[in-house]
Amino acid sequence: MTSTPAIPPATADQLAAYLARIGFVGEPRPDLETLVAVHRGHVGAIAWECIDCFIGRPTGRDPRAAFDKLVTGGRGGWCYEMNGLFAWMLEAIGFSLTRLAAGVMRDRMGDQAIGNHLTLIVHLDRDYVADVGLGAGLIEPIPFAPGRHEQRGIAFALEDLGDGWWRFHNQPDVLPPSFDFSTAVRDEALLEGACQWLQSDPGSPFRQNVVVQRYDGAVLASLVGATLVRKGADAGPPRPIADAADYAATLAREFGLGASDALAIWARIGEVEAAKAAAAAAAAAD
Repeated sequence: MTSTPAIPPATADQLAAYLARIGFVGEPRPDLETLVAVHRGHVGAIAWECIDCFIGRPTGRDPRAAFDKLVTGGRGGWCYEMNGLFAWMLEAIGFSLTRLAAGVMRDRMGDQAIGNHLTLIVHLDRDYVADVGLGAGLIEPIPFAPGRHEQRGIAFALEDLGDGWWRFHNQPDVLPPSFDFSTAVRDEALLEGACQWLQSDPGSPFRQNVVVQRYDGAVLASLVGATLVRKGADAGPPRPIADAADYAATLAREFGLGASDALAIWARIGEVEAAKAAAAAAAAAD
């Protein structure tokens, strides 16, 4: 599948800037070695985050906007931006790939989940599932075949559901636990509709909580609301964030992100927690 209609290919300068952002050294080629290195570099350098959704700043699926935000602006992003940018850059290198409208937690939510995640199949001598947009997901691409895959001591699995659908099982004890996809489901309208709902509806999980994640080797750092959690060997206990200044320092230290939104994020966290407490009190009074 070619680039998203009406989106021109990335330029050589854009590709060079992206490769510098993720620390790729060498001559990129459309082969497995490059795919693995670029995938690994992306999840290690660019944080997954839903800050814009949480504080009510609109975002979209145009990879050019994602480039401006994630590469030029030094920010992170969520699946539509992370995998959208990744796909655009892979195509600039010369890879052939397919964008799929996947469904996070489709096992619980049913088909209404389809489109709430963008994932990729990269076509080489065999097909590979590539996904830098799950936050706590793959470090490297995996063969598009059923089985268990271990990366840096972290276990993932791919399951053939037998009806044209596949299920990616994430590492244990993280969210989301899984997503489903079918190579026949590539509907841009499903992706666009879910992208808009997730960032605008009050019931969206991205409006109810803010998450920032990045891999540091085999350790996954997750800033969930007002708590920092590190998962992996010698990761240590969860650490509560004290205030907006601590939140800003944590963004910079753990995720390489600037602090310009720290006050807005911290205020929104307080609003969400107050609303949850009020709802709990009302339910108890009933």
